[in-house]
Amino acid sequence: MAFSIVHGDIVTMDTDAIVNAANSQLLAGSGVCGAIFRAVGARAGELQAECSSKAPCPTGQSVLTGSYGLKARYIIHTVGPVWQGGEQGERERLYSCYKTALALADQENCQSIAFPLISAGIFGYPKEEALDVARQAAADFLRHHDMDVRLVLYP
Repeated sequence: MAFSIVHGDIVTMDTDAIVNAANSQLLAGSGVCGAIFRAVGARAGELQAECSSKAPCPTGQSVLTGSYGLKARYIIHTVGPVWQGGEQGERERLYSCYKTALALADQENCQSIAFPLISAGIFGYPKEEALDVARQAAADFLRHHDMDVRLVLYP
């Protein structure tokens, strides 16, 4: 399988897992996180309860929850770094987001996963640099694993 960049809405992806760009308390927020919680609809309280039971989640780490009615089987919540100029270990922590999310997906025998461009929204990570990290992490993973890895860019 391979790495691809697609335009669309992550909550509608027909993949085994989707990734949520989360905050460390795993609380419903804005951006991708808000879209996922809104898409879950009436079951958002259940999702929040499961997230709260797994919080806090450190920057660069990931946790897995159920999908509460979305097409994907799982939601993998990962906490990206806030951009602070690039000299505070942001690249390494962003890479770790992809690495830990992919490891969880692999552990659950997922054949496909969809990521947003982590940290490139309200966390302020420069988009081109964030894209470079996503590509590198996917390429490194795919050298030893077989999975459909998608980066979903919202139109």
